[in-house]
Amino acid sequence: MYCFRPVISTGISPYPSKELNLMSTTATLKRLGQYLLKYPVRLILVFLLTLMAAGLTLLGPYLTGAALDRYIIPGRYEGFLELCILLIAVAILSSLVSWLQSIILAEVSQRTVWSLRRDLFQHLQQLPIPFFAGKSHGELMSRTTNDIDNVSNTLNQSLVQLISSVIMLIGSLTMMLFLNIWLTLIALVTAPLITFFAKWISRRTQVQFKGQQQELGQMNGFIEETVSGHKVVHLFHQESRIAAEFNETNERLKKVGIRAQIFSGVMGPFMNLFGHTTYLLIAAVGGWLAVRDLTTVGIIVSFLGYSRQFSGPLNEVANQYNMIQAGVAGAERVFEILDIPSEYEDEASLGHLKPITGKVEFKGVSFQYDTGKEILKEITFTANPGETIALVGPTGAGKTTIVNLLGRFFEINEGSILIDGTDISTVSKNSLRAQLSIVLQDAHLFSGTIRDNIRYGRLEATDEEVEEAAVQAHAHLFISRLAQGYLTELSAEGGNISQGQRQLITIARAILADRALLILDEATSSVDTLAEIQIQKAIKQVIAGRTSFIIAHRLSTIRHADTILVIKDGQIVEQGNHEELLLREGLYYELHGSGKGFEEEEESGKMDELELLPPSYVK
Repeated sequence: MYCFRPVISTGISPYPSKELNLMSTTATLKRLGQYLLKYPVRLILVFLLTLMAAGLTLLGPYLTGAALDRYIIPGRYEGFLELCILLIAVAILSSLVSWLQSIILAEVSQRTVWSLRRDLFQHLQQLPIPFFAGKSHGELMSRTTNDIDNVSNTLNQSLVQLISSVIMLIGSLTMMLFLNIWLTLIALVTAPLITFFAKWISRRTQVQFKGQQQELGQMNGFIEETVSGHKVVHLFHQESRIAAEFNETNERLKKVGIRAQIFSGVMGPFMNLFGHTTYLLIAAVGGWLAVRDLTTVGIIVSFLGYSRQFSGPLNEVANQYNMIQAGVAGAERVFEILDIPSEYEDEASLGHLKPITGKVEFKGVSFQYDTGKEILKEITFTANPGETIALVGPTGAGKTTIVNLLGRFFEINEGSILIDGTDISTVSKNSLRAQLSIVLQDAHLFSGTIRDNIRYGRLEATDEEVEEAAVQAHAHLFISRLAQGYLTELSAEGGNISQGQRQLITIARAILADRALLILDEATSSVDTLAEIQIQKAIKQVIAGRTSFIIAHRLSTIRHADTILVIKDGQIVEQGNHEELLLREGLYYELHGSGKGFEEEEESGKMDELELLPPSYVK
């Protein structure tokens, strides 16, 4: 329920380094580098332009010192104007090179982020069902949006800065050594302190930014869950409770965000302190040397400029430290998903399931989840081609688990499942699922037209085939009465049509897919009697000639099944047709009499002609 607990336990403590299995920054940057190296020509061009810009920047202090020593102090101004023009030209050219560099880098960074986002989304499509069972939608959305955006911002604003900083550090150090080795040694006094302090801050800040991204994911999950369940929230008057839970989540995000910003914010001021200290030492010692004619004023001025350029890159990195750490944390969270094995990665050596007739055999199948609790025990039955198998029993008996195993959404622990004599564990999941259609209790539709949603079952189907599938599913009548017909745009999950109509569309989709095996998992449990009658007609159409598995609590859905399997506590306790099971007066008889296992409805001839239509769509 939305109103009684947060979406997911955060696992974030004030000092979460013990809870977080962090990938090293070096390894993360290396993996990001692999994405960047997909565009080597542009990267080389960016590097050359950065090198040129750095060279022009390094030329400035040298020319300034030369102006002092050659023209200003001696009082000679012949050639001084030309030098000033050269300085202006260097500044203009440096700006033009930096502008061109930023254009190319923007393309490289966006292509890199595009590749990363594409790989993440494609990998999500290949992850097994149990992975999604333990994650909220908002958490996964946060990784594909917020985390990717952090990586994008880091590449756009920090990549060139990092490259430029390395070049400027090397160039400035070289020029300082060229000008005066003793002043260079003074400039390097604070370097060990800067290195030690940067590492100390880095270890702590990265943990906090990772925690911040995780908390943001939790908040997104909470918002997504409560927005999608807003009717339930209002129905039970839980607005204040939801607001309180949101405040708790928001408070955790605030605290970890404050810690992240405090740690990262320390870097800039301390770097400035080190830089100013070095600057004062160089000015003092340089002045002492100049008084004794051991150096010139121009060299000191140039050296001070280079010392600024030497400490400047470190300060720039410090000022962008928040963004760099947020980008690294975002990349780590993306790579955590990419490192989860795909459910298809070990299937290259498996065979391909050829078109089937539809014989299904369960032989001594047992199954348990990771918790260790056994869900199914020695399940054995056979479904011949074209037969309808119904599964009934109390909630939690294992009915849905059986059909999930048939699609290999989970892997069995013992026994075997055969289709047309072929063990499904020896064939690829794609070829297996290509023979299978599923109609779920929650009819999921995508944003788009009704035609597109039906065509989802077979993308190459023509408009005529789509409409024929809708006719067989008894959906054509209500679709044709909508203002836009098959071109009616559906809102998220089909919220602008009724539940029964959504279900008919999913049945039409299954008919269009035309696969040999069909699973109907509580396809009529969440609709009213009028809608169920239309769905029952569609079900009779869709199961014709197919091996079908029906999970239902309503008698009208399963009473005509060829075989009814009665499941209790993960075991088949009875099997037979409707009449046989009633004569045995066992569990099926008890469920039938009590109404706890399923509901029995009377079909009315008058109801057969009724349609549920939203008034706003009727012509």
